[in-house]
Amino acid sequence: MRFTKPLLSAGVAVVALGAFAVNSMGAEAAVKPVAAAVVTALPAAKSGKAAPGGGTAKTLIMYDTTSEYGWLGEVYATQTANLTSHFGTWTAAPVGSYKAGDLNAYTAVVYVGSTYDEPIPAAFLTDVAATTKPVTWIYDNIWQLTATGSFAVDHGFTSGGFDFADVTEVDYKNAKLTRDHLNKSGIMNLSITDASKVKTLASAVRPDGSTFPWAITSGNFTYVGEIPFSYVTHDDRYLAFADLLFDSLGTTGVAREQHRALVRIEDVGPDSDPAELKAVADYLSSQSVPFTVAVYPRYRDPKGVNNGGKAQDYTLLNKPKVVAALKYMQSKGGTLLMHGYTHQYGNVANPYDGVSANDFEFYMAHVDSANNVIYDGPVPGDSAAWTTSRVVASGLVFAAAGLGTPTIFEFPHYAGSAVDYQTINSIFGLRYDRGLYFPGVLTGAKYDYSRQFGQFFPYVVRDVYGSVVIPENIGNVEPESFNNHPARLPSDLLASAERNLVVRDGVASFFYHPYLGTDYLKQVVTGVKSEGYSFVSANSMIGR
Repeated sequence: MRFTKPLLSAGVAVVALGAFAVNSMGAEAAVKPVAAAVVTALPAAKSGKAAPGGGTAKTLIMYDTTSEYGWLGEVYATQTANLTSHFGTWTAAPVGSYKAGDLNAYTAVVYVGSTYDEPIPAAFLTDVAATTKPVTWIYDNIWQLTATGSFAVDHGFTSGGFDFADVTEVDYKNAKLTRDHLNKSGIMNLSITDASKVKTLASAVRPDGSTFPWAITSGNFTYVGEIPFSYVTHDDRYLAFADLLFDSLGTTGVAREQHRALVRIEDVGPDSDPAELKAVADYLSSQSVPFTVAVYPRYRDPKGVNNGGKAQDYTLLNKPKVVAALKYMQSKGGTLLMHGYTHQYGNVANPYDGVSANDFEFYMAHVDSANNVIYDGPVPGDSAAWTTSRVVASGLVFAAAGLGTPTIFEFPHYAGSAVDYQTINSIFGLRYDRGLYFPGVLTGAKYDYSRQFGQFFPYVVRDVYGSVVIPENIGNVEPESFNNHPARLPSDLLASAERNLVVRDGVASFFYHPYLGTDYLKQVVTGVKSEGYSFVSANSMIGR
């Protein structure tokens, strides 16, 4: 059995929140972080650097903090910060900390309205209404801004009302992006008073086929009618928001429109079949497709699940044919990354059977009575020292096997604690996965492991942990359903790749298990190429 990574951005769990809901479930840029003087002007602020190849934007991200759901502000600001790193540096802080003139130190501002009637400082409303810099306003409290000064007259719209139609589609750039039917939060339907001043960027489609603006622009101002981070899927309207940032944050220094593809061969370990590995390498090489191989160097089956009840524990050094196959993959254009050490934890079921590649290594999980995988929190003994010891042990096996020491890391099942992520950043500075995030990372408060959330990226980012993240964003082939996740076939991946074309500089990045043979792989590679993507190596994404 092999566990396939869940769509982290879709959530580990769904937290219903009254009128709205969120699911709480992927060459160095010569840009310096925002000066310390700016940060100290904003209490509880956190700043981040640009992703490799990022632009020169300096984005101020303001978020809500009040009410019993105030923690959601940090959740959404974290995801916003991750995306804005593609365009430059960023600073995120509670909107309540804003002082007059704070936005003068930035080139753009994004406000994430997650709390209805958040007490927004008058200084922020006044400065936003007066500025000529790009402003992106998300969801709530637009009524406070349109009532400020002459904003409504200048921009041609005022606050309208929430439309609670079961919108399951958002049209953007002639593409039909999805919106989960479980999302009952409502979308703001603005009152347009001067159509000559307002341009609709994306439209929400009601069940009867009628539409209303999902996102609009007026002068320097962009408005998005809902939180784009809740109930996210591979094909989601989240992609529209990720692309709108190219306009609202400016494109100076950001790559031209291009569409690249990546493939990662997943869960390769000492127990892998050398023939399967070579077959995958031969096919990809024949198609001039560079690829990455996610390798865990030590195999453990402490309960003997796959060996008649007798425990097994061995490394690549005990499997010279597998090592030879990995070297063969390298010769065919493959780059090895470190996919943990054992890809399982201790002698316990975490959450399945303790066998490498099945279980989590850096985070605890269990399967509940409804057959859902539930994330429980950090593993016992979790610490920077423990994580470092796993990486060191893993690297020593790679080196001893003559494979070289990987320079890219991928968390097994895309899950680790905040401490683990920070430690991996200090060692590698580079991951190839989707991140798991927690309230407390932005604010510096105690990490809240009961509200973990994930995010995939359609382009390279430098996330809130400081790590550069090479994206994986369209998932993997999974012929059968499991843990309430539906089967996912090549046609599903290709549909996601097609929708991702709406994102400038967007990628179609997937992973593939070699035990599936090459038939499915051929369908995905051929289909992705036919959609106009060019396959590149992971290292090329960051200028290596």
